[in-house]
Amino acid sequence: MKKIFFAAILAAFALQGSAQNQTTVNPALKTGNEAAQPFLFTVNTLTAENPRWNIHYSGSYGERTNGQFGYDGLGQQFGVKGYLGSRLTLYATAALGFANGGGVASAEQAEVIRDLIGGKGISGFRLGAGLGLSRDWSNTGSAISRITAAFDRTNWRMAGNLRFEKAFDKTRDKLDFITSIGFQHRVSHALYLGFEALGQDLEGFWEKDEAEGGAKLLIGPSINLEPNHSKLSFSISGGPVFYATRSQVTSPAAIREIGNVASGNGYSIRALVNFNLHR
Repeated sequence: MKKIFFAAILAAFALQGSAQNQTTVNPALKTGNEAAQPFLFTVNTLTAENPRWNIHYSGSYGERTNGQFGYDGLGQQFGVKGYLGSRLTLYATAALGFANGGGVASAEQAEVIRDLIGGKGISGFRLGAGLGLSRDWSNTGSAISRITAAFDRTNWRMAGNLRFEKAFDKTRDKLDFITSIGFQHRVSHALYLGFEALGQDLEGFWEKDEAEGGAKLLIGPSINLEPNHSKLSFSISGGPVFYATRSQVTSPAAIREIGNVASGNGYSIRALVNFNLHR
């Protein structure tokens, strides 16, 4: 399964190279960030100047990971993202996970985010907040709230999220904290390179009995391809996952096919193909 996943990523990059040979566009013609979902772990809001509605497919592979990092095994995710008007963005996903140890699980989430500062155009600073609901891999429902920030220029972009999650399960934490940040710089008319970092269960820094085993961090490269005159765009990111803190408490409902917390650090890689319904 891993070989198929990585082969699909290489095929996407090959298609992009072919598209670049067919058309040449002056980079100065672009006035801002036009990507619907340039980052893999960080959600950005849309504006009236962005593509209105998009659907995406992403695949992930991870070992000794959980939650925002992906699934221990091969994960498949389908999503929709759209601009509702009045600076409102809808973001919803549904995912299937094929565990390394056998078995299949699913996870879903849906949220609406509104830009409170900026958001009328692509370029410049935007600050937003949103609410939603989710059901994770262990069939636990949660209420979620997300704060988003983004700063977009012609040749670079930054985005960050702070997510709060309240699980409807007494064995889980009272409140989970997840944060992420991404940066990309345009190196050609269609290619952006940068990095993305993610912190999960950050309450582990001040709670010794954090329910998911402790605070976990990921940092790695981030790549986004936006072929000109194409409805498709591609993103890939991933890297090592390591525990910043350790807790002896783990949620009995959490999926742990690859041992337990003591089994060590892991890694996660995720790739996404986005289809623009309007371009």
